Amino acid sequence: MPRGIVAVGASWGGVQAISTVLRNLPADFPAPIVIAQHRGEETPTRLAETLGRRAAIGVVEATDKDALEPGKAYLAPPGYHLLVERGSLSLSTEEEVRYSRPSIDVLFESVADAYREDAVGVILTGASDDGAAGLARIRRRGGVTVVQEPATAERRTMPDAALARGRAHRVLALDEIAPFLVKVCS
Repeated sequence: MPRGIVAVGASWGGVQAISTVLRNLPADFPAPIVIAQHRGEETPTRLAETLGRRAAIGVVEATDKDALEPGKAYLAPPGYHLLVERGSLSLSTEEEVRYSRPSIDVLFESVADAYREDAVGVILTGASDDGAAGLARIRRRGGVTVVQEPATAERRTMPDAALARGRAHRVLALDEIAPFLVKVCS
């Protein structure tokens, strides 16, 4: 069954990992992608522009009330939690979760609740356990879960935590993730 949304979470080493996944997706990728990458909020960045340089899909920093479009990636802005409702986004300045805002768990839990079996969750490299609970929730709601093979991660703490919290449908090397997403979302 085709999936309606892909949620990606990363921390330490995540910019390179996310870039690898995005640049291997086709321009006509059939689902929107929402991304929480841990980063400081002290200075504005051009992370969406950087990630979009080599990607065939559009990459933008999410804004409140954005309508979700297939073939487009929405990056949580620094200092905001990114939440998903069916078909749209919202931003929140609620308290940090696991010392992070954006929190991967907050994003994944909202995706799980809004899209249930139509969701795909992807945990990439990182040095915390943020995302493990959210990925487990996506799985419990019937969605597909993917974890980067810990041995291929710059920091394996996040993939290891996700695997310890529950079984992933797939544990894949970084370069295998985009082809799997194309298959599961088509």
